[in-house]
Amino acid sequence: MKFGRLSTAHRKGKKLIMHTASTPTRFAWPIASAVIATLLAATAATAADCGNTGAGFDSWLTRYKAKVSAQGISQSTIAQTLSGVTYDPKIIRLDRNQKSFKLSFEQFYARRVSSSLLNRGRRLMATHRQTLNRIEQRFGVPAEVLISIWGLETNYGADTSGRYSIVRSLATLAYDCRRSAFFLNELTSALQIVEKGYMPASQLRGGWAGEIGQTQFLPHSYVRFAVDYDGDGRRDLIHSVPDLLASTANFLKGHGWKAGQGWHEGTANYAVLSDWNRASVYQRTISVMADRLSGR
Repeated sequence: MKFGRLSTAHRKGKKLIMHTASTPTRFAWPIASAVIATLLAATAATAADCGNTGAGFDSWLTRYKAKVSAQGISQSTIAQTLSGVTYDPKIIRLDRNQKSFKLSFEQFYARRVSSSLLNRGRRLMATHRQTLNRIEQRFGVPAEVLISIWGLETNYGADTSGRYSIVRSLATLAYDCRRSAFFLNELTSALQIVEKGYMPASQLRGGWAGEIGQTQFLPHSYVRFAVDYDGDGRRDLIHSVPDLLASTANFLKGHGWKAGQGWHEGTANYAVLSDWNRASVYQRTISVMADRLSGR
């Protein structure tokens, strides 16, 4: 909000009040000054909760540790996950440089979907047919959609190098002012993953924005929707194909996927794809790639 000059009416009104008020103005000014000081202090406190450079990151992280400790995260988990975490300016550059989502659908699809991606997807559908059939029976999501998401996210696991520390990335993005609230939630969910014993802190490596595994679950979605589908006692989205496919299906079902219905534009299931990725070009690419995999 910009504070410009008062309008003529406001200026006249102010003058009238000053001349007719029964309370002397010398008593009003200390009250007004106190209110202004309180507002300025509140604004400064809010501003301190995020930053556009790394200068205030360490003090922010100290406050964050105290906050999650008060919320019930153990000191052991806080130490395992957050000790030595530093601000990563590379993550900010990557966050500001997501230009592919500004492409037209035709450009985006040509860049992301190749004949080799489709052919490998068809082979994987045949290889995992029994698992995919069971998943569709339980969650209602067809194989073509799951294989499309798997291929688009990481080229069926080929692009999950785990180069980035998930905790460092999320802490950097949570501190950054652009989407602080969103990534604060994701960072706390990452701590919950460690706290609940789903994954050790040492395994929290993945995409630059904090994504986990071959279909790139953010931590909050992992906590809510990841499932152990191969029965080994772990929700392993990094190595277990049954787990990652079933978890992806569980995510879509949890967001309203309707079994036995289509996934094209205008359908309820197409709308669910927006919960997977907000970019319209990505939603349409999943839909069209699933069509190609099904032979349409």
